[in-house]
Amino acid sequence: MIPSDDLKRQLTNMTAENPPKPKFSRKQQILQALAEMLEQTPGGRITTAGLARQVGVSEAALYRHFPSKAKMFDGLIEFIEDTVFSRVNIILAENESTEVRCHNTLHLLLTFTERNPGITRILTGDPLAGESDRLRTRVAQFFYRFETQLRQMLRESELREEKHPRVDVNIAANLMLAVIEGRISQYVRSDFSRSPTMGWDDQWQILRRSIFE
Repeated sequence: MIPSDDLKRQLTNMTAENPPKPKFSRKQQILQALAEMLEQTPGGRITTAGLARQVGVSEAALYRHFPSKAKMFDGLIEFIEDTVFSRVNIILAENESTEVRCHNTLHLLLTFTERNPGITRILTGDPLAGESDRLRTRVAQFFYRFETQLRQMLRESELREEKHPRVDVNIAANLMLAVIEGRISQYVRSDFSRSPTMGWDDQWQILRRSIFE
């Protein structure tokens, strides 16, 4: 399995209009190596010494680019935020139906985690044990922002389409997020063998009926 597909594609995306000078920046190499180690050693603790060996540099070289391991995790969390929410904006621009918006947004996060198993460990908080509390707070804020986006979609449905969910908007948004978080946790607990998208369409139909019908 090729690790961290979305991250790898982003780091290798070269265009004629803006070709990068080096093939990879050292920062990008470090983040890619960290993502790979998170996938290859589920449950294991990532050390800067091990990461330096993976990159092929000294620990001192790592710290020239990142002042701490926490800053490296920050870089991966920023990648998650930028990738997911930029694509949510595309979903909103391309779809008017609230049901389609919710479905596509949930499927987006499931697909992202499936393609980036190592990074997904960060979303469960697994590799952040013993790290800065600020990192866990930032992950919590990611999920809060995601839930807020779902809540906003439902509220706009009431205004734009004059459709009211069967349950309170806050309860509906939290239910959808809880299901997604559960599937992500199962994926990590299975050491990435239980696909988060497997059977999703059938489960969405159950969710859809409980919220929209």
